[in-house]
Amino acid sequence: MPTSRVAVLGSFRPERGGTIDELEIAFRTWGTPVPARRPRNAVLVLHALTGDADAATWWNQVVGPGKPLDTDHWYVVSANVLGGCSGSTGPATLAGDGRPWGSRFPAITIRDQVRAERRLADHLGIDRFAAVLGGSMGGMRALEWGLSYPDRVGALLVLATSAAASADQLGTQSTQVAAITGDPHWQGGDYDRAGETPAYGLGIARRIAHLTYRSATELDLRFGRDQRDDEMFQVVSYLEHQADKLVGRFDAGSYVALTRAMDFHDVGRERGGVGAALARLRVPTVVAGVDSDRLYPLHQQRELATAIPTAGPLRVITSTYGHDGFLVEAGQVGAVVRETLDLAVGDRGGVHDAQRVAL
Repeated sequence: MPTSRVAVLGSFRPERGGTIDELEIAFRTWGTPVPARRPRNAVLVLHALTGDADAATWWNQVVGPGKPLDTDHWYVVSANVLGGCSGSTGPATLAGDGRPWGSRFPAITIRDQVRAERRLADHLGIDRFAAVLGGSMGGMRALEWGLSYPDRVGALLVLATSAAASADQLGTQSTQVAAITGDPHWQGGDYDRAGETPAYGLGIARRIAHLTYRSATELDLRFGRDQRDDEMFQVVSYLEHQADKLVGRFDAGSYVALTRAMDFHDVGRERGGVGAALARLRVPTVVAGVDSDRLYPLHQQRELATAIPTAGPLRVITSTYGHDGFLVEAGQVGAVVRETLDLAVGDRGGVHDAQRVAL
C-alpha cells in the first residue's frame, strides 16, 4: 500500500525572486527502502503538468507489484510538484496571513521544482536515487536532476520532452494562460476573494492543451465528423468532457504557474547554451519519444539523444495517441523503464551487486 505524507521543508527562495516562508511538498511512496536508512533502491517518478504524486494511478500499468517499476523491489517516491494543487505549496495554498497565495505566489522555474524535490530527498534520507524517471514536464525535471545533481542520480529516463521550450510550445502555452487570465473571474489571480473561479478560462485552456496531447490521426479515427443527437460534433463533446474533468480537480492559479515554469524551461540557461549543457551530462540516460507527438515532436528527443554523451540511440514509442502515448503505451513505456532500471543496477554508485540480493 502507498504511504501519503506532506513534508514541511522550511523557507524556500525561488531563483526569480520572492520567498516561500514554509515549503510543503506532498508525496507518496511505495515499496520498502533497502537498506532502511539511506536506501539504494529509491526511484523518483516525476509527473506531468496536471499530474500529482499518485504515480500508481496515472502510470497504473507501469508502477506497482510485478510491473516494470516493481514496487516489490524498488522504493518508489513521487511528489506533487512545487506550484501544484494536490498538497504541495502553490497559489491556492494558504500563505502566512491565512489567505491563499494567489497573485503573491512567486514565479517558479523547473529548477526551483527540482531544488524542492532535492529538499524532499534530504528529508527522506535519500542521498542518491537509483533512477529518476519523467515524461513531459516531468522529463524537464529529470534533465535538471541530471545536470544539477549528477552525484545523486544513478540513471535517467527522459521521455517526451525537450531541452528548452520551443517557439511553438511557447505560443501554445501562452495562449492557454491567456484563456485563464482573460476570464473575468481571474481577478489578477486573487479569485478567492470574489468567491468565483475562472472555470471557463481553465476549461478553454484544457481544450487547447488536449488537442496538443493527442494526434490528428487518433482524433480522426476516434471521432471523424460524427455528431451526437443534438448535432454537436463528438470531438467537441469529448473536449468539453476533458475540460470539465480538469476544472473539477485542478486549480487555475497552479495551471498558470506551472505553465509559465515550462515556458522558462531551458537547460542551457546560464550553462553556455543547450549544446554545452547537454554535453556535460554524465548520468546514464535513456531518451525516448513518441512518433506521433505534436506537442514535443520526435526531433526534440533526437536532439537530446544526440547531444547527451551517455544517452545512446533514441528510443521511439510507436503510437497513434500523440503526446499521451507516454502515458498510454504501457508495453513500450515499460520497456524503456526497465532499460533505465537496468542502467541503475549496473551503475557503480547506485544499486550495484551488493544490493541485488536484497532486491
